[in-house]
Amino acid sequence: MKYICLIFILFQTELIAQISPGPRSLSMGSAGVALKEVWSLQHNSAGISEIRRPIFAVGYERHFSDQDLSTQKAVFAIPFKQHVFGLSIHRYGINEYSDQTAGIAYSRNFSGALALSIMLNYHQLSIHKYGESSALSMNVGMQYRISDKFWIGTHISNPSNSKFQDLLGSTIPLSLSFGVAFEFSDKVLIISDIHKVLNATIDTKLGLEYRLIKWFALRGGMSANPFKQYAGFGLQYHRFALDVATSSHPNLGYSPNLAFSYEF
Repeated sequence: MKYICLIFILFQTELIAQISPGPRSLSMGSAGVALKEVWSLQHNSAGISEIRRPIFAVGYERHFSDQDLSTQKAVFAIPFKQHVFGLSIHRYGINEYSDQTAGIAYSRNFSGALALSIMLNYHQLSIHKYGESSALSMNVGMQYRISDKFWIGTHISNPSNSKFQDLLGSTIPLSLSFGVAFEFSDKVLIISDIHKVLNATIDTKLGLEYRLIKWFALRGGMSANPFKQYAGFGLQYHRFALDVATSSHPNLGYSPNLAFSYEF
């Protein structure tokens, strides 16, 4: 399985940073441009703008039930007056292929309705027998609360079109996302994203969160390109939270995702 996954990675039209969102977003179809949580640092950093206490989270994802191919990630956000600063660390791959990204973000909420963010990223890509390369990129994000129940978000990744140099033509994707979130009730949240990567087809995502009780939520979702299904749940106890998700790829199988967070 390890070598099948390596071939799948290397022969994509683009070698891209495999940024994996937190399990809450992942379990809802990998949508989340309009979500507000600490894992927004790996989806749309404008989503950290309403964090009021320092929060730290770590996560792990095993891809396609293969023990060697995995993602390790950690995020940290700290508020200061009207400003929120964030740090994101992400590693994806196997021994033969490793993609690492570290990012620093700044987000601010204006008048309680508009949130803007900017994030600077350092990428390092290593492919066995081909060498290593690094690059810098930038992300910008926005969220806008239309009403107490409805808000939207947009995110642009790598607008400067930064690239790795001399490593199998590997690139950092230039992409644009638009998302909506609708709080149907105190128990039901519906989210949806449209995601476009340059020179690739559009992907649409849809997710649902149902909070059975205050500390337990069920989640599910789907994405269209390729068609994938997602499911998961979340548990919260005081300042601790546990989120679990799994995604199903039509050809490669299941990818479980687990994260813990603590609010100081």
